[in-house]
Amino acid sequence: MSNSLAPRIEAELAALPVPVAIALPDGRRIEPAGARLRLAFSRWSSVAKLAARQIGSVAEDYVEGLVQIEGAMRDLMQAAAALMPGQPVQTQTGWWSRLLRDAKSRGAHTRQRDSEQIQFHYDVSDDFYALWLDPRRVYSCAYFREPSLDIAQAQAAKLDHICRKLRLQPGERFLDIGCGWGALLLWAAEHYGVDATGITLSQNQHAHVEALIAERGLGDRVRVKLMDYRELEGSMVFDKIASVGMFEHVGHVQMPHYFRGVAQLLVPGGLTLQHGITAGALAHQQLGAGMGDFIEKYIFPGGELMHVSSVLQDIARAGLEMVDTENLRPHYARTLWAWSDALEAQLAPALAVLQKTAGAERAERILRAYRLYLSGCAMSFEQGWISLHQMLCARPDGQVHAHGMRGAQTDYPFTRDYIYN
Repeated sequence: MSNSLAPRIEAELAALPVPVAIALPDGRRIEPAGARLRLAFSRWSSVAKLAARQIGSVAEDYVEGLVQIEGAMRDLMQAAAALMPGQPVQTQTGWWSRLLRDAKSRGAHTRQRDSEQIQFHYDVSDDFYALWLDPRRVYSCAYFREPSLDIAQAQAAKLDHICRKLRLQPGERFLDIGCGWGALLLWAAEHYGVDATGITLSQNQHAHVEALIAERGLGDRVRVKLMDYRELEGSMVFDKIASVGMFEHVGHVQMPHYFRGVAQLLVPGGLTLQHGITAGALAHQQLGAGMGDFIEKYIFPGGELMHVSSVLQDIARAGLEMVDTENLRPHYARTLWAWSDALEAQLAPALAVLQKTAGAERAERILRAYRLYLSGCAMSFEQGWISLHQMLCARPDGQVHAHGMRGAQTDYPFTRDYIYN
């Protein structure tokens, strides 16, 4: 194997846009001039994965300590993108593939499994996330309203962008499904005067938001609940509903049920904004070249992406009317690079923080996984393999002659000027 793989690898490396040095398991080295990246392999099986352009599988070996990588994540992803076999999006459209996918999705998204999967990701360590997120810990796509904004400013702009789209008014009942560390919940309450409810499945996030509510004296009109979105059904109604970075955890089999639940929770004439990661291809199943398997194993178990057109079909079937859709894909690429750069600048503190909760060996694996996850997702958004959409939807109230606009059936304006002016 070694004699046949080494020449192939050397030829592959010579064509890359970034000079890459390789240390092979038998001690041989490939050292191009000016190498900015260095990869050291301890097993020929890992070299074979690289030769087969199974980038996600090489990433798994890096997390497990079988491959060593030295160099900047931006250079690594530039090289990885060049090694990809075209657009690495796996699609399976046959009836048997669809049947298996549906069965897997249904089994992966029970209430118990969803709770376990969310806690697997979000309860790694609050202090770890705090090292590389903005001070509000907004863990979703930022909105770079101006090119000069830093990540904290862009996240504030995103929070306000959502509130403006929803036309939040003082006293309105506002629900944030999957509220994270509470940034949108608190922004809406403090800047728009709403009565706000947030729900999350993360125990760490729930405790953090409860502390912030008490600290800011907002307990009379802001609350956070540790619960599944399905537990809300039939319990109350809201004037406005937001869901940010949540529906990609629902599972495609559950999406019709999810949007029917949103519609039932929304008052007639009310608005909901659904912000989430979407697939880059129509029949997308997951990222190929092993990348989807890597994310499933180490980062987001149970995560499923759908093309925006499929999401909009489920929204329409639930009786909601899409009134505005915005693609923020390049914004998420820039957001992820900001997170990646922040983590890369604090690798030693990050490892120390993780060791407190995960132990030495697991902490190193988590850190290696997140280094690849953040930079790899940034690359994927840049390339258009995955995307990010905000979909503003209304629940028509049937009052054709109301709202001062014939046929509107909601107070959503005739134009979108109110969002941007």
